[in-house]
Amino acid sequence: MSLSAEDLMLVRGGACVVEGLSATLEPGTITAIVGPNGAGKSSLLLGLAGLLAPSAGRVVQGGSDLASVSPRKRAQAIGYLPQMPEIAWDIAVENLVALGRLPWRDRGTQAIEAAIAALTLEELRHRPASRLSGGERARVLLARVLAGEPRWILADEPVAALDLAHQIALITHLKACAKAGQGVVLVLHDLALAMNHADRVLVLEQGRLVADGTPEAALACDVIARVWGVQAQWLGKAPAMGLVTTPQGQAQA
Repeated sequence: MSLSAEDLMLVRGGACVVEGLSATLEPGTITAIVGPNGAGKSSLLLGLAGLLAPSAGRVVQGGSDLASVSPRKRAQAIGYLPQMPEIAWDIAVENLVALGRLPWRDRGTQAIEAAIAALTLEELRHRPASRLSGGERARVLLARVLAGEPRWILADEPVAALDLAHQIALITHLKACAKAGQGVVLVLHDLALAMNHADRVLVLEQGRLVADGTPEAALACDVIARVWGVQAQWLGKAPAMGLVTTPQGQAQA
C-alpha cells in the first residue's frame, strides 16, 4: 500500500518548512530524501510518519488519511527512526529491541530475534543501553523499528553514526526489506549512497520538491549545481558511483 503526500504543507516553530509537496511512494522500493541543511528533509519524514500534523494537504497510507488513523494502527504500519533518538530507560539491548513490538501488544520473539540478527547485535543483547557506543546505539534503535515489522520504514540519517562495515550491512538489509515488499524512506546527506542504493530520490530545497525521479535524473550534475551550489561530477558507473567536486567546492563524497 502506497504512502502519499498530497499538496502537503508543514509548519514548525511558526515557519513553513514544507510547502505544496506531492509525491506517492511505493512499497518494495527505497526512496532517498536529500537536500541542503534546512531544506525540510526531517520535517517531511515527520509528516510522512504522521508525527507532524499538516497545516494543509494530507498524508495518505493505504487509502487512509493518517490524521484519521489511531496511533496504534499508525505505529503498526509505519516505523520511524529520528535523527537523534533518545533512550528513556537504561535497559538491556534485547529488551530495548522488544519495545518495537508494543504496537502489536505481543512478544513477537521471532521478529525480535530477526531484528537482533539483522543488525548483528547478538553479542550486545545483554548490555545495558548506557554502555553502548554511538554506533551501537544507532543499530539498536533501528533494530527496535525492524522488530515492529512495519509496512513502511522511515529513517532519518540512519547510517550517520555507523562505520563503513555496518553502513554496508544496514543498507544491504534495507534493500532486502524493500525486496520483501516493505517501503523504505531514508533521509540522507551522502549523495553517493543515494545514487548507488536508492530506487528513487526526492530533492528538497527550502521546503519545496525540486527534483523527483531515478537517482541518475534527480541527482544529475546540473541539479547538484543548482541546489547545493557546487560544481560536481559523477565518477564510475552504476552500481558504484562516487561524487567529486571541482576545486571550488573543496569537498569530496
